[in-house]
Amino acid sequence: MNNFKATTLGIQHLLAMYAGAILVPLIIGGELGFTSAQLTYLVAIDIMMCGIATLLQVWRGKFVGIGLPVVLGCTFTAVSPIIAIGKSGGLGDIYGAIIASGIIIVIISGVFGLLVPFFPPVVTGSVVTIIGVSLIPVAINNMGGGQGAPDFASGSNVALAFITLLIILVIYRFSTGFIRAISILLGLLFGTIVGGFMGKVSLAPVVEASWLHVAKPFYLATPTFDISAIVTMTLVAMVSLVESTGVYYALSDICKKDLTSKDLSKGYRAEGLASIIGGIFNAFPYTTFSQNVGLIQMSGVRDRKVIFITGGMLLVLGFLPKVAALTTIIPTPVLGAAMLAMFGMVVTQGIKMLAPEIMKSMENAMVAAIAVGLGVGVSVVPGLFAALPTTFGLNILTSNGIVCGSVTAIFLNIVFNMIGPKKEDPMHF
Repeated sequence: MNNFKATTLGIQHLLAMYAGAILVPLIIGGELGFTSAQLTYLVAIDIMMCGIATLLQVWRGKFVGIGLPVVLGCTFTAVSPIIAIGKSGGLGDIYGAIIASGIIIVIISGVFGLLVPFFPPVVTGSVVTIIGVSLIPVAINNMGGGQGAPDFASGSNVALAFITLLIILVIYRFSTGFIRAISILLGLLFGTIVGGFMGKVSLAPVVEASWLHVAKPFYLATPTFDISAIVTMTLVAMVSLVESTGVYYALSDICKKDLTSKDLSKGYRAEGLASIIGGIFNAFPYTTFSQNVGLIQMSGVRDRKVIFITGGMLLVLGFLPKVAALTTIIPTPVLGAAMLAMFGMVVTQGIKMLAPEIMKSMENAMVAAIAVGLGVGVSVVPGLFAALPTTFGLNILTSNGIVCGSVTAIFLNIVFNMIGPKKEDPMHF
């Protein structure tokens, strides 16, 4: 393949994942009250780390890298837990938990395949559904202009949000292939242009941002290590690994390459290492982006050279704060509309994972019902278990809806599906 064609395809992969890559730091930074300078750094370092994580995974090394044409970005699974940890314990707890969970993943990477039976689709589907549902209020608040904003829920904010949502829907409905794959990104672009005509865009962050900067370890916060936060992020990391395993096998099928347990271990190790580096530079944990798998399937190009170029471009963009600052001028209602579409897709992905499992048996239906119910319930009413004693670490399991729902799903799956004889199920939906 010539360099021009490989570069063109690399740019296409970058555009396909760019909206997902920038939305995560914008959401987290917005919810945790970052200044425009901090937000610019957060977006820049996240883009750079997407490049590093991708290169680590595409490279077929002795200890890390699955060697498949896979693109990595920050997992949406981590958004809600990171916001919750940041609001309760601060930035130090976030980065301490990301680093610690990355170390744990590297340690267990060789045996994680043995733990996969504890994360069947009924468990991972429940967790993904809980995460998606718990993120929807964040999107709705942003559609109104941001919680606490003086013009919250004003006519202009709501109108701009729905204009952006309409743009996304029209592009998604009437386009195909690559244009359809970047409908969220185009919605953000056109929504921001409309917001500019409405006087809701300020170019000050772009003007103030420097042209070039160097990433600094612990720029935003020095890590602190809280057990509850570490447990939360480790569970999130494990769920992400299970999702990544599906992407690995999908790509191995596309690339006609058989995967061994050693290959999987190197893939898991690369994700753990990416999280450790991400935590050190105050970024995020990283996982495979499935939209890029669809792009590979659509284009038919399976050459790793293309993804190496994508990773290299992401790495270079991370050194350019002005490019990162461009993303921070997106009006909050525009961001909220894109978030609603993306988080809604997270919910539907969880439902898609759960549907066939629920159809299999009433046991699975009960596992999902209680896990999702408790997980969402604790997210909505976090004080429900405030009276429980902290001496046995019960607060770790009940203070966060995602941890509570995850542990509930794992435990109930063991009880209903892994212990004792399987019951005859006379009832099906």
